[in-house]
Amino acid sequence: MAGVEVGVTLEELKKKMADFAKERDWDQFHSPRNLLLALVGEVGELSEIFQWRGEVARGLPDWKDEEKEHLGEELSDVLLYLVRLSDVCGVDLGKAAMRKLEVNAIKYPVKLCKGSSKKHTQINAGNNASGGGGGITGSIYRDGCTNSSDSV
Repeated sequence: MAGVEVGVTLEELKKKMADFAKERDWDQFHSPRNLLLALVGEVGELSEIFQWRGEVARGLPDWKDEEKEHLGEELSDVLLYLVRLSDVCGVDLGKAAMRKLEVNAIKYPVKLCKGSSKKHTQINAGNNASGGGGGITGSIYRDGCTNSSDSV
């Protein structure tokens, strides 16, 4: 299928990262702590790209191709470490992200927050006395364990 772009799934990335680490005997170094620290370092490198630029227009119309390529590399580093960390921790990242979107839809109802940048605690003062997750269920953990916290 030459010329046809195919999307990649989180599962494919997770498998490729696991294979990459295994081939190099790096599993021994990929503890959750080490992966988190590597992720934080990559977020720092990503932040440096935007440091001192002020606000940047969507689509980066004023950026050179090499700047956009560098940005893509740093974004990829962040994504790959995040995928690897979630795998090593046994968290289904796709499911966790979908659950978080559902939780945020409850925390930020359109009728109360459209066009507002206020935090949900300011928007929902008095409307969310229970503080619960709105009945959202489903484990994000591969082993079937449930999370007793409402936060993801």
